[in-house]
Amino acid sequence: MVSQANNAFRFATLSDQGMQWTLKRNCSVTPAQLGYLYASLCILSMGVSAMFWSLGATLVLPFALLELVAVGTAFLVYARHATDNERISLLEGRLVVEWETAGHSQRCEFAREWVRVEPRQDEGQLIEVRGGGKSVRVGRFVRSDLRPVLAREIRQALRGA
Repeated sequence: MVSQANNAFRFATLSDQGMQWTLKRNCSVTPAQLGYLYASLCILSMGVSAMFWSLGATLVLPFALLELVAVGTAFLVYARHATDNERISLLEGRLVVEWETAGHSQRCEFAREWVRVEPRQDEGQLIEVRGGGKSVRVGRFVRSDLRPVLAREIRQALRGA
């Protein structure tokens, strides 16, 4: 069973296995919805350009195709990053940081007792998680003014508070 953490934690969720922070990109359109939108745009644009082609305006169709390729490329770039996320889990004495960017997943584990969580001093910088000679920066999908709050939460959870 998963529940929202107590009032001390704003971003965390509690489960039977431990505590977890899931940070996602704020996207209003899923890749599937974007695909449907693009397909309907293609049908509409090709229908209008075919009508103009039949009336003798032969350059409308090539420019419509060029437009659809440009829009399709932009949609593809957006869709590749729409599901980017970071997941920080505190499980059985270890802190696990997993992140996905453009379909590529990475993972880093830290021993709980050796982890240091430090918000960068520069405004707008990411949170640095260090320990055991490894270092990872997290907080890409959290507003810069809330990153210190997230860092404080993770430190509290590591201390067992």
